[in-house]
Amino acid sequence: MRITVDYGLCDGLGQCALVAPEVFALDDDEQLVVAPDPAPELAGKVAAAARACPVRAISVEGA
Repeated sequence: MRITVDYGLCDGLGQCALVAPEVFALDDDEQLVVAPDPAPELAGKVAAAARACPVRAISVEGA
């Protein structure tokens, strides 16, 4: 799966990290950090995390 983040849109609200903490996290500066190569079995959680983003900054291909 390919995860793309539009960092210009991302507000650092962390909704994605609440839904899929195995893949998404916020660093100390509230910048989104995405785990490289998430396991295929996390595809559903990644897709749900993208949907949870209030500014639609995350897109997922192959989930």
